[in-house]
Amino acid sequence: MDIEQKTASPETTGYSPPASVSQGTVTSKWQDTLAELKYTFLTKDGWIGDYDYLYLITPNIWPLNKKYKDYQAPFYGLNDRVPVLLTLLLGLQHALTMIGSIVSPPLAIASGAFNFDSAMTEYLVSTAFITTGIATALQVTRLHIMKTPFFIGTGLLSVVGPTFDILPIVFNYAALRYKSGTCPVLADGTQGPCPDAWGACLGTMLCCVWIQIAMAFVPPKVLNKVFPKLITGSLLTLVGVYLVGNGLQNWGGSSNCHGGEGFYALCPDTAAPKPLPWGDPKLIGLGFSVFATIILVEALGAPLMRSASVVIGLAVGCIISGATGYWSTQTINEAPGGTFLWVHTFKLSVDGALVLPMIIMFACQAVSCIPDILATAELSDVAIEGTEFNSRIQGGILCDGLGSFFSALATGPPMVSQAGNNGVIVLTGCASRRAGWAASGFLVLMGIIAKFGAVFASMPPSVLGGMQVFLYSTIAVAGIRVLALIAWTRRDRFILSVALGIGFMDICQPDWFASILDYSGSNQNLVGFEQGINLAVETPFVIAAIVGVFLNAVLPRDRSSMGKVVRGDEHKHPVLGERAD
Repeated sequence: MDIEQKTASPETTGYSPPASVSQGTVTSKWQDTLAELKYTFLTKDGWIGDYDYLYLITPNIWPLNKKYKDYQAPFYGLNDRVPVLLTLLLGLQHALTMIGSIVSPPLAIASGAFNFDSAMTEYLVSTAFITTGIATALQVTRLHIMKTPFFIGTGLLSVVGPTFDILPIVFNYAALRYKSGTCPVLADGTQGPCPDAWGACLGTMLCCVWIQIAMAFVPPKVLNKVFPKLITGSLLTLVGVYLVGNGLQNWGGSSNCHGGEGFYALCPDTAAPKPLPWGDPKLIGLGFSVFATIILVEALGAPLMRSASVVIGLAVGCIISGATGYWSTQTINEAPGGTFLWVHTFKLSVDGALVLPMIIMFACQAVSCIPDILATAELSDVAIEGTEFNSRIQGGILCDGLGSFFSALATGPPMVSQAGNNGVIVLTGCASRRAGWAASGFLVLMGIIAKFGAVFASMPPSVLGGMQVFLYSTIAVAGIRVLALIAWTRRDRFILSVALGIGFMDICQPDWFASILDYSGSNQNLVGFEQGINLAVETPFVIAAIVGVFLNAVLPRDRSSMGKVVRGDEHKHPVLGERAD
């Protein structure tokens, strides 16, 4: 329900507010715009309102939380007026919630895949913030395409951020490039920076993202039929499990120094302030400080803190690593004051080995964002079925596709709608788009301030690893949550067993397919073709998607739904005369 706002009298403001203003809602009528601006910026109610701000900063510790034990924050709908101060606070809160998921993909791409230097890593992090802010603003605004029934954006407080699905692809692609010699390997065996490989990823993204843009105009029912929850849930689970392993590599010191030699004989490298062997208890302790802080903040923190638990965890890890001498601030000091898109550029190209994995990735993204949009719509108290909701799905998928296209042009990773901010909506009771626009502004500002990106680029890998393991685990949990919604018939179990089985093969033994297609002759076309197949087979969620979609299309429907077999009483407790399975 909408919160009732106090309205100022004509005597105190000098004007009589229109009906939409006095009711606390914001309309698109241009006649009300001036009156709304006056009410917002010339009245105390417009600036502060009657929101209980103490609730946002009260820790969940007795007796401090006694007042708010059964407190429920007032609800602000999509177009409800939110006081300026609350808008800024909640916008910052949404932005802080997204930081972990924004910085992880570019950091993994820069350091875990292509070995970029600190300056390039800082730039990619800043680029991710700027493109995320722009894409989120477009998603929240929801633009109508003239003379068509289509939209760009959901019109909800749904956020857009870098997708984690790109990481398994770039990791395997980078390994292929270094193995084939098309990325530099130094005399001591260490891998050098390979910007051309990231340029190939960007160029291929620009060509393949059109599959997602086209899928935005396909009815959601058709998409769900081809890519049911059975498929999208298994893919999210595989991506999460795969990435947890990568996060653990960083937690132990860095993936480069795990069994590394020469410059990477110690972690994170021999030039670090206090280099140590991979998995040293001191490095594990740094990552654990982040992980434990996230848990502690979630249990005891105030609403404002709980939404920023990942950032607080990183801050604690940085303080500890800095105080104990494991973190040098030289990179931060050398970073410029400001930056923007295209400060660094990459040579664009298209690699055939990337085409199939990229197409599958964008097709999966077009469907995997639907549950996130559904969850945000439900929390926002708007329709979750019918024509209006379908148009929000269409607009969300199209916004994701266009966001990925723009991000690739801006040298950043592809974008996808996320539901990580839904916890903020629940805690604060605010689903107003004003908070979304404020969050977008904060994100762009974070990207422009180059030293902000430099902080993340210079953090010890163990600190980032503690955050990444938690963050990547949430992806696997999201996949499990989606799988919980399926009927679990015998057919579903069979498809999952096959798809997850071959996906887990890639995770447990990544090089199992390496000797099957290992042509090393002079035919470059054949080499590229085999590399493409190897990349598809050795990327867990890609091969699982291929197998899962194929089996879902050819296997006959199972009319005997195992999921409907219920034994026992209404609580599923065994009763006399029935077998307890």
